[in-house]
Amino acid sequence: MKTQRKWLMALAACSLGVLSSAQTNYDFSKLQREKLGRGVVAVRENAQKVAVSWRYFSSDPMETAFNVYRNGKKIAQVPAGTGTFYTDNYSGNQKVVYTVKPVVNGKETSNEGSYTLPGNAPSGYIDIPLDRPADGVTPAGEKYSYSPNDASIGDVDGDGNYEIILKWDPSNAHDNAHDGYTGNVYFDCYRLTGEKLWRIDMGKNIRAGAHYTQFMVYDLDGDGKAEIVMKTSDGTIDGKGKVIGDATADYREPGDPNQPKGGDFSPNDPRSKGKPTDPLRNQGRILTGNEYLTVFNGLTGEAMQTIDYIPLRGDLKGWGDERANRSDRFLACVAYLDGVHPSVVMCRGYYTRTVLAAFDWNGKELKNRWVFDSNNPGCEKYAGQGNHNLRVGDVDQDGCDEIVYGSCTFDHDGKGLYSTGMGHGDAMHLTQFDPASASLQVWACHENRKDGSSFRDAKTGKVLLQYPDKTDVGRCMAAEIDPTSPGVEMWSLASGGIRNIKGEVVAEKVPGLSYNMAVWWDGDLLRELLDKGKVSKYDWKNKRCDTIFTLEGCAFNNGTKSNPSLQGDLIGDWREEVLVRTDDNKSLRLYVTTIPTEYRFHTFLEDPVYRISIATQNVAYNQPTQPGFYIGPELKGTFRGYTFK
Repeated sequence: MKTQRKWLMALAACSLGVLSSAQTNYDFSKLQREKLGRGVVAVRENAQKVAVSWRYFSSDPMETAFNVYRNGKKIAQVPAGTGTFYTDNYSGNQKVVYTVKPVVNGKETSNEGSYTLPGNAPSGYIDIPLDRPADGVTPAGEKYSYSPNDASIGDVDGDGNYEIILKWDPSNAHDNAHDGYTGNVYFDCYRLTGEKLWRIDMGKNIRAGAHYTQFMVYDLDGDGKAEIVMKTSDGTIDGKGKVIGDATADYREPGDPNQPKGGDFSPNDPRSKGKPTDPLRNQGRILTGNEYLTVFNGLTGEAMQTIDYIPLRGDLKGWGDERANRSDRFLACVAYLDGVHPSVVMCRGYYTRTVLAAFDWNGKELKNRWVFDSNNPGCEKYAGQGNHNLRVGDVDQDGCDEIVYGSCTFDHDGKGLYSTGMGHGDAMHLTQFDPASASLQVWACHENRKDGSSFRDAKTGKVLLQYPDKTDVGRCMAAEIDPTSPGVEMWSLASGGIRNIKGEVVAEKVPGLSYNMAVWWDGDLLRELLDKGKVSKYDWKNKRCDTIFTLEGCAFNNGTKSNPSLQGDLIGDWREEVLVRTDDNKSLRLYVTTIPTEYRFHTFLEDPVYRISIATQNVAYNQPTQPGFYIGPELKGTFRGYTFK
């Protein structure tokens, strides 16, 4: 049993190289990717212990060991075949520098990394102080304040470490279905130390809410430094203080007192019954005016190029209403459309008309690669099939990425791959659910009050499992949480409990089961669940979820969705971190697990499906990260003469 466990750990060490490349035709050596540093991080476990972890790369030989230094003095050697994690019995409260150096054949090699643990550091997290924007007042005289909302990551200066790009939302941010003015949206860039590099003010002509501003952070031109791409308008101010377009333009609707009150929905929509109404119909909405697409420099926040947004809103009726509730539903993603270079894809619409526009950035100009429009002849079946989110991966194994756009999927060349016709939904998951199948699958929920939730082949759209339901199914989740059940488990508000890939019921009712997020937190190969400030572990024996970690003094975002600002493998070993705001909105906390692990994986950031899932996590309704490979207790395969069963 012990020998088998060592074999499993060895497989874990190579699984990204073996399982990922077997699952797709990606030639990873051709991909233009980030130049990551060692990602060393140190956080206090308690007053007597410090947890130190770091990245293991696919370029590191299997026999790589690691020397760990504290303030230049060697304190340990972590042998090959074990986790890239070390617990230092250190009780001092002074500033400490931890350095990790790889060792091959007894000699230290390059690609080392360091992290400075501040004096009197808190336990379990990195504290990142913020520069909170000042409160404001709308033209209607309503006061508002700011809180940190969604975030993304990018190496903006090329040093191999990630910076945080943070969106500030005003307290009067609105869903597209709501009338009312909103405060300006701001974006800041912070180092993990709290140093602010720049601020972008989106201006009065970009409305605040989950559906208006999708921000893509990625190194698009391969210069080692990330860019930020967003929809802008007249009055947007870049990180250098330069105004885009006409600074005097104001496209906000003052509202028409002669029109019926808008409420949360249209006046005749039964869902508006009993809901608070806004003072004036269309007040604060932006129904006209210039729309741009801007590439910002990640290090300075400077606008490097601004072009007209594709597609422009045009006639609002062509999107399905006259209030911009459907025309102003935006999505975005990054995708390797040519199998080598990352492109940015900006998307508009999903309830009715659907348009995707792909762009390449060469460091000087944006070039439009292709545009898909469901209004074009032969494309009608792709209208109305989009989600409040999207996923990206090489689903047809041709070496290039496809875009899973809710109930339909688009090929890398901008043509429709297939449409299931199941319509719009709020949540969706793309990964390798079946460890025995070298393909990706999709688990999704639907809003059409008939299709419920469905499990399909990501390449063909063939429905493998379905659980019809007459309600609007607004939640679904997928994670490997039960070692006694085959593959990744899935559940939704219509699935009748937790199901496995065979459709079998794993558990009907599970107290505390989360439908929102997930995180790899403890030291085993199963995933944990994240919701409302708690990390929970599924107890498959007693069919319940037990809290194993609580994020105290923190607030989560986006109402009942209870999202962190970001979640993913951002630093340290293969496990994931959770980035959240504090209750007073003055800081971010990056929570890092202090639980040891024996498993050694290549950093998930080297898997394109996983890395892009971080870039798109905050698109509209946030979705958890997911890799393009299976990870769990059923890992198996052959590597260097060993067979793992």
